[in-house]
Amino acid sequence: MDIIDFANIPCTTGALEYLRKSDIGSNDLCTQAAFESIRSTGKERVLEALKDGAMKYRRFNKLAAEKELLAYPITRIIVSCINNNYLTKRYALAVARLSYEHIIELKIDALKELAADFGINITADSRNMNVVMHFTDYIHHAHVLHEPKWKLLNRTVEQGMLTISIGDLARLMEEAVRNKVELGLPHEVPQDIREALKTYISEVQEAINTRAGKQDFSREDFGEVVPDCFPTCISSAIADVQANVNLSHTMRFAMTTFLLNIGMKPEKITEIFRASPDFSEQDTNYQISHINGASGTTYTCPACATMATNGNCPGKAPMCKKIEHPLVYYRRKVWLENKKQVKKEYLEHQ
Repeated sequence: MDIIDFANIPCTTGALEYLRKSDIGSNDLCTQAAFESIRSTGKERVLEALKDGAMKYRRFNKLAAEKELLAYPITRIIVSCINNNYLTKRYALAVARLSYEHIIELKIDALKELAADFGINITADSRNMNVVMHFTDYIHHAHVLHEPKWKLLNRTVEQGMLTISIGDLARLMEEAVRNKVELGLPHEVPQDIREALKTYISEVQEAINTRAGKQDFSREDFGEVVPDCFPTCISSAIADVQANVNLSHTMRFAMTTFLLNIGMKPEKITEIFRASPDFSEQDTNYQISHINGASGTTYTCPACATMATNGNCPGKAPMCKKIEHPLVYYRRKVWLENKKQVKKEYLEHQ
């Protein structure tokens, strides 16, 4: 793989090594006037991700590719400084989509190198139309893809190996890139770097605030529902949906039951799901209605133990340690917030 590959798939080991060997350090990139255009490019890439959930695929020459790759650390610093869950997921998705557009055009040798970088060994058939990989590598990256074609039972496995098309491999690599970028954020940013990029960070933060102001998901719209008091599992699920990430069936059920249980109107839940890549208004309305009791049974959000078993618990927040149900978390958090507000009002009138 070369510099043009690295510019389009910037989270690879080769790309990071290329940056390490560069004579340009992070402090130089963030502070020196000579690199102002690179800083601006980094900011623009973050804004592209925020707006469209994608970055325009660019067929670089070497000079342009080097500039683009140097902008990658700037984008990661900006996203890390803001540390907004929605932005992080949106940015990771955009890098992954950019990477896919390039991966789909790679020759087989470059594909092998890229797959190996993610711990996957592949071999190609005689016509380089399909590749063979171990089923465990396939499951590791395909388990978050919910279309029937990705289920292992719909693949032929022989002696632990399965064959997939180059196009399917590119889709798996796209998911691998998204996961790697997201897990690497946020990272620690020294205060002097934060200060140097303050203007760029503020511009992105303003764009986030503007976008949030245009969305239906707000405290005022929900009335008695208090989004700030949602447990982490539900907040993360909503952030995933808003970042165009498909939820697992169990997480969709958990999120829908939770929101219905706390009094959110079904049409509001439909609007949240509208950002899903596989959104169908008719199917979504039917599922919400079914969960809400149209079939004669009203469902309750799964307990924390069930959430963990289904892989839907992102990790216990401090308040979760003595709580065993998302609804108990929410009720407790609302009570604490109300108590805090009463105390504040009391002190203001003293």
